Amino acid sequence: MSVEDQVSEPGEATTLAAEAVFPSYPIAPGYQVNVRSGPGTGYPVVKVLPLGAWVSIRCQCPGTTVSGPYGTTNIWDCIGNGQFVSDAYVKTGTDGYVANRCG
Repeated sequence: MSVEDQVSEPGEATTLAAEAVFPSYPIAPGYQVNVRSGPGTGYPVVKVLPLGAWVSIRCQCPGTTVSGPYGTTNIWDCIGNGQFVSDAYVKTGTDGYVANRCG
């Protein structure tokens, strides 16, 4: 499995080639979430996360505002190279940033 396709199990941290460790967070229960090629709903869907998925957030950036089970936000989480999900579907425990800004 490539780093770009990695989905963590509960409580796991994902280690990347650069030896950086990113904590994992659960996707909202009952949702299959679109992964997009950029931080917004105008970007193409590159894959869909399955029910019960956990993701490791590499960095975060502003993008299209989305409403979801965890509120309304313009924060997008980068979970791999060219892979972004709206933070509105990720249970990070806060409405703000939990990772460095992308770029």
